[in-house]
Amino acid sequence: MADQSDTNPASDILKTRERYLAERDKRSATDAGQRQYRDVEQGFAHLLDDPYGTAPARASVHDDVDVLVVGAGFGGMMVAARLRETGVAKVRIVDVASDVGGTWYWNRYPGAACDVESYIYFPLLEETGYMPVERYSKAAEIRAHTKRIAEHYDLYRDALFSTQVKSVDWDGAAARWTVRTDRGDVMSAQYVVLTTGPLNRPKLPEIPGLDDFAGHSFHTSRWDYAYTGGSATEPLSGLAGKRVGLIGTGATSIQCVPPLAASAQHLTVFQRTPSSVDARDNSPTDPAWAANLQPGWQQRRMENFTAQFTAQLPPHDEVRDGWTVLARAVREKLADNPQGLDPGTLLEQADFEKMAQIRERIGSIVEDPATAEALKPWFSLYCKRPCFSDLYLQAFNRPNVKLVETAGYGIDRITPDGVVVGDVEYPLDCLIFATGFETSTSYEKRSGMTIHGVGGRSLTDKWSGGVSTLHGMHTRGFPNLFVISQAQAGMSPNFPHMLSEQSLHLAHIVADCAAKGIGAIEPTEEAEGNWVETIVQMAEGRRKFIEACTPGYYNNEGRATGAAAKGSPFGAGPVEFVKLLRMWREQGDLAGMELDGEHARGTKEMTS
Repeated sequence: MADQSDTNPASDILKTRERYLAERDKRSATDAGQRQYRDVEQGFAHLLDDPYGTAPARASVHDDVDVLVVGAGFGGMMVAARLRETGVAKVRIVDVASDVGGTWYWNRYPGAACDVESYIYFPLLEETGYMPVERYSKAAEIRAHTKRIAEHYDLYRDALFSTQVKSVDWDGAAARWTVRTDRGDVMSAQYVVLTTGPLNRPKLPEIPGLDDFAGHSFHTSRWDYAYTGGSATEPLSGLAGKRVGLIGTGATSIQCVPPLAASAQHLTVFQRTPSSVDARDNSPTDPAWAANLQPGWQQRRMENFTAQFTAQLPPHDEVRDGWTVLARAVREKLADNPQGLDPGTLLEQADFEKMAQIRERIGSIVEDPATAEALKPWFSLYCKRPCFSDLYLQAFNRPNVKLVETAGYGIDRITPDGVVVGDVEYPLDCLIFATGFETSTSYEKRSGMTIHGVGGRSLTDKWSGGVSTLHGMHTRGFPNLFVISQAQAGMSPNFPHMLSEQSLHLAHIVADCAAKGIGAIEPTEEAEGNWVETIVQMAEGRRKFIEACTPGYYNNEGRATGAAAKGSPFGAGPVEFVKLLRMWREQGDLAGMELDGEHARGTKEMTS
């Protein structure tokens, strides 16, 4: 089927909308209710193991810290760094991995790199005095920078690695948290910060026969170089003569398909929904540009990038890449808008035109017409995370690479010898799951720990009907507990920007409480309820867009009602969210927070 042209824009948009909905419905019809995934602990617990480090022998730790941070990814490290800057004496990071890095500790698959510009994606560049070597840095450089941050802020001093936090329990009488781990540690902390992030627990689709495959299999977040040979940047010599299957065509697959295609005897890629794939156009960092940067440049550049996705639409675009292309297009349309169309209509036009361009590019690169058509995305640009590559599409021109399009349905079953789609079995020696991470299960399930607050109530119980917080960070009944996530908070395609703002906010609160002698802090029932109501009301404004999108983690699996709506980001956008936090800090009275209250001590019955 040929791509639609723009001979009649109004008619084209109507036809494209219909096609978008038809493609969405392919997935929705098979995803009735919540999609089913296999708990990796059921037969695949090895996917939780750490293939990149070993747990050193050590005595269990029994002590007291000021702040205990669960998670050593970007969020945890920025929180710890900002706390260090405010003078907090003892900050302990605990992580199940053997080093810092979070997602970038685990993601070592071939071709792994950031797809947001390095200059705004790398945290704390000015503070550490580092400049990335290229515009979109590879995983090894990102991982090295996380170590640089840990060393710069002396975060290794009190850190515990290869350690899983198992329970976090509030002691109302002492106004402290008791934290226990799988290494026998029992620690007390005034504050606990949860920064485990949404991308940490590998996810497997519940496919019939999943346990039956007799060949070798692994998840991309636990890449098995012992089997594939090579490295993230070297040929995978162990795949010579091997028939490899890859399930998934998201951001990870876009990056690892080219090296797999170059190394395997044959590569079969199983696709349920294609990704939008535009040009990457990576380049080395220009030394002259870097030398002329003025202090504060990274914060300004982050803010400018994030603002491109809001109604504020700044007059210029500093980053100018595939992420900000729609903002540039809307600006051009606003400058030449004889019909006086509103910005929302212009944005829709720009989106349709960009996606038509992406589909046209696919058709111009992929030689087989059927394969090219199957790779074309039929959804709005931001329904799924946009992808960028100068090698992915080209890989499908190789004679040893085959795309298996499942028309939104997915794989029928797995056999001892391979994968079955329709009436065809594809024989495989190796099956790789590029199926992402759990994002829709309970927080405690994803993090591997139980959390009990005032009166012993669990966080899972409190959030059983949906997330409930103030500013996405505090939840009543769990004093001195901070949660760093996108739920009910700001959300930017550049995740580290929001993590940076949240860490600054958190450090301010801890420092303010120390200065005022406050021992316990939690949101009032009224303030939390008002914030949740605000989030739900704002989510209604995004509902039409979300429900028109093909399901995926990027759009809340296509859901925007009930508990899912409560987990939405702040609907006024990330720029307004950051302004709100800054104004709250400037107000100086910790508005909406209960300070050293009877509720936190457990002497007043919890009602929220």
